Amino acid sequence: MSTPDPDRLWHRLMALAEIGAIPEGGVDRQALTEGEAEAWRRVVGWGREAGLQPATDAAANLFLVLPGRDRAAPPVLLGSHLDTQPTGGRFDGAAGVLAALDAVAGLAASGRVPARDCVVVAWMNEEGSRFAPGMMGSEAFCGVRDLAAIRAVRDADGIAAGDALDRFLAGFPDLPRRPLGGPVGAYLELHIEQGPLLEAAGIAIGIVTGIQGKKTYSVRLSGAEGHAGTLAMAERRDAVAAFARCASALHREVGGLDPAIKFTIGRVQVVPNAPSVVAREVRFSIDLRHPDNAVLDAAGARIAPLCRAEAGPCAATVTPLVDAPSNAFDPGLRDRIGRAAAEIGVPAMPLLSAAGHDARHLAGLCPSAMIFIPCRAGISHAPAEWAEPAHIAAGAAVLARVLDDLAFADTLPLPPRDHR
Repeated sequence: MSTPDPDRLWHRLMALAEIGAIPEGGVDRQALTEGEAEAWRRVVGWGREAGLQPATDAAANLFLVLPGRDRAAPPVLLGSHLDTQPTGGRFDGAAGVLAALDAVAGLAASGRVPARDCVVVAWMNEEGSRFAPGMMGSEAFCGVRDLAAIRAVRDADGIAAGDALDRFLAGFPDLPRRPLGGPVGAYLELHIEQGPLLEAAGIAIGIVTGIQGKKTYSVRLSGAEGHAGTLAMAERRDAVAAFARCASALHREVGGLDPAIKFTIGRVQVVPNAPSVVAREVRFSIDLRHPDNAVLDAAGARIAPLCRAEAGPCAATVTPLVDAPSNAFDPGLRDRIGRAAAEIGVPAMPLLSAAGHDARHLAGLCPSAMIFIPCRAGISHAPAEWAEPAHIAAGAAVLARVLDDLAFADTLPLPPRDHR
């Protein structure tokens, strides 16, 4: 059994947090930026120190490979992401990548050769803060979204994701290129909960049952520009006024549909955004989530009709972006996470993930599971995000034990009961 090194893991987490550091302890390290490139260089260096072989693919996913006896066998993948929100924290994504690196490095140091490749992965653009929607790397890897469509997306400055990908990968000419996708034996992801349940229960390990469904939309309200001092109210096609009506109706009719609904308008862009000009256009985003797919679909079906009804005399165009139903994680892997927690004497509990993760897409490709650890007050996507060193160490120890099960199994997937 490989032994995690909690002190090394914590030191590396804090060192990585210096890349893109912002005031109050936060991190701004967005996808395909120089900050993420520096994080890659740091993580690749740590992987090479452990004897792992770095590689990438056309979607700028980063892989660190410990070769197994049978290189043709479907590998075990474990990891998360290195990009952050503009005002992100030190643990979201990074804890999962570095815990995976610690587990695989420990396996390499033990001198045992696993039955199959064990691969640390950092997925590209999980957050979606620069290029929306997020999870582009795992979507491309799993065949959920075509790479050409991903490359066509532009950020707020008009830079195409394809151009950013090409520039980013040009900075790593020595990394071998792997083909996108391929068979995978299993996937594991450690992550902070991004919610308050584990902390409130005094539980160190969350066995994630699945991820609630999510739909996102882009809405465009088109009116006409006018002079604020001369254009009569009755003659205006004011896009901001249309937005106010739409937002109010959406929060009332969609956000109030069910107590478990999560409805968010997170980004609003006004054109021309001038103090004395009637706005000709407003674009805004919608993020809609619910664990029950039937309720999620019913709520989503209300959005376009409501926008069209409330936008007049402006025109409303509603474009669906993400349609990700709720999913369940593999029962066999969930069982092994619970057993691993019990073996090291750490309490665990099942819970649903309210936030989205790359594991959602991997679950459609192979047996997949997630390990949650508490974060203080449930805060995430903010500089105040915090995880206790003891909880990170516990999560990493559980991850390493489950990896041992998978790395040396004769075949995958494993049955729900202990195979030994």
